Amino acid sequence: MSVSGRPIDVLLVEDDPGDELMTREAFEDNKIGNTLHVVRDGEEALDFLYRRGEYENAPRPDLILLDLNLPKYDGRQVLEQVKSDNDLTDIPVVVLTTSAAEEDILRSYRLHANAYVTKPVDLDQFIRAVRQIDEFFVQVVRLPRR
Repeated sequence: MSVSGRPIDVLLVEDDPGDELMTREAFEDNKIGNTLHVVRDGEEALDFLYRRGEYENAPRPDLILLDLNLPKYDGRQVLEQVKSDNDLTDIPVVVLTTSAAEEDILRSYRLHANAYVTKPVDLDQFIRAVRQIDEFFVQVVRLPRR
């Protein structure tokens, strides 16, 4: 829940079913009352954000958790699109990926990612990382309301 007390909509862009499951478990374990929406590739992410096709009634997410290595459009392309669109640019984007490569970190920040988190392999550490993202972006930071 956000500081305002209302649940927030989180868009998880993740193609790995195992990582999706760990994220869902982290939300459940942390008793996060937010709504987690999941799309599995960059094209679906853009359809969700622009409310196209099956996502025409999708809510505007308050936070995006974005993997970099995705089919169709990769996470870098999605990030670039989000941060270059005046209607989407104020949505915080947390890159949540397995890559610890300096070039990926640098490029993500140059594309205006709000944070870059390397996915821990261990389930407990992964849950802790998602909990910290939640605590920071949902409980500490004020998110824009549109």
